[in-house]
Amino acid sequence: MSTTGASADPLAALGSLPGVAESVESVRKAVDRVYGHRIMRRRSNAVTSEAALRGARGSAALSGADWALEEVRRRTDFSGDDEARVVGAALRLTAEAGQLLSIWRQSPLRVLARLHLVAAAGRGDEVGRPRQAGEPVDEPLIELTPPDAAEVSGRLEGLAQLVIAGSSAPALVTAAVVHGELLALRPFVSHNGLVARAAERIVLIGSGLDPKAVCPAEVGHAELGRAAYLAALDGYVSGTPEGMAAWIAHCGRAVELGVRESTAVCEALQRGAA
Repeated sequence: MSTTGASADPLAALGSLPGVAESVESVRKAVDRVYGHRIMRRRSNAVTSEAALRGARGSAALSGADWALEEVRRRTDFSGDDEARVVGAALRLTAEAGQLLSIWRQSPLRVLARLHLVAAAGRGDEVGRPRQAGEPVDEPLIELTPPDAAEVSGRLEGLAQLVIAGSSAPALVTAAVVHGELLALRPFVSHNGLVARAAERIVLIGSGLDPKAVCPAEVGHAELGRAAYLAALDGYVSGTPEGMAAWIAHCGRAVELGVRESTAVCEALQRGAA
């Protein structure tokens, strides 16, 4: 992660980049609107459950398993082919994320290890820990050359310290940086995209921006498309102010599209159609 100038709170410094404040405000207004929906006062648990399912579907789509929502809803066995295993991993991560909120601020590296363990379903001694020197990365949809194990270790520790120290930065900024840094590092031998998006979810929920988990950014990332996702990631990896701001704005738009999805769910519940 690169920021402009020295700062005791580098995440907050990102909030001053051109266009970021506007993205933050737009996201806040969108989130406030869905939380103000009358259905959220009576049936928020149903909206949360549906958002989790749709978020998992979106995350899986970005990792190469673009299944119809009804297929994800219908399936009970995710142990078949590679796509089924990706969808299963995304569903497990979405369920697990909610159990890790209280741990994240004290031990983010422990949470990331747990997320990878859950995603990979405990296969192999390389699961649940950052990759070591010489271990390859299986993340075919992200073609950027991954940093070596030594750089990964140092930057993961730096990210963890930022999370533990806390920041005055808006939740969107923190979530975008956590997401982008994990995609850039690809710290595990597999499932890095799924883990990065689950970590973004944890930050958005745990920060208080989306405490009921009804704003699935994963839906928005999938809707914006893989090409736009990777182009925005290139901006993050560049470390330039323009690139960082573009990545944060992209993540903000993804949250807004997740809000739109849950607003549609609220409307359907209100009509008695879902």
